[in-house]
Amino acid sequence: MPTLHVCPLSRVPDTVLATGANHLLTIVTVGMPVERPASIPAANHTVIGVSDIAAPQAGHILPGDEHVAALLEVVRAWPREKPLVIHCYAGISRSPAAAYIAACALAPERDEDEIAQALRAASPSATPNRLFVEIADRLLGREGRMVAAIARIGRGADAYEGTPFVLALT
Repeated sequence: MPTLHVCPLSRVPDTVLATGANHLLTIVTVGMPVERPASIPAANHTVIGVSDIAAPQAGHILPGDEHVAALLEVVRAWPREKPLVIHCYAGISRSPAAAYIAACALAPERDEDEIAQALRAASPSATPNRLFVEIADRLLGREGRMVAAIARIGRGADAYEGTPFVLALT
């Protein structure tokens, strides 16, 4: 069964090694240095440079359609033979949002609330970036159900950094 593994930047090497993943999706602020683990081929590592914000802020890049479209392109091209590791800086907002979006995109018949509940069960600290979810909801034609499901699970527990977790696609 294909799985999505979410972690903070500090846990990428360990997570890639433990999962045997050969695809990596990095979602970090533009200019943040990220070292790709040697086991991940360069062609299998995508970096999406965007800030973890939901409203315009000077000096930051607001998530937009192009960022979510790039995320969707990556997850749809992922062969699913081995896990996909998704990370952001803290593993709390952008990467959990990306995992939720990926699960919704790759299982269009699956209920949004079921996926959101699985996300919360896997990560008590996950607080998916609201704007990422809003954009994906529109691009995937989910008619507000993704946004409502994430609102229902609420803000995650306070944490400096998320604990790595797994989100199954089925």
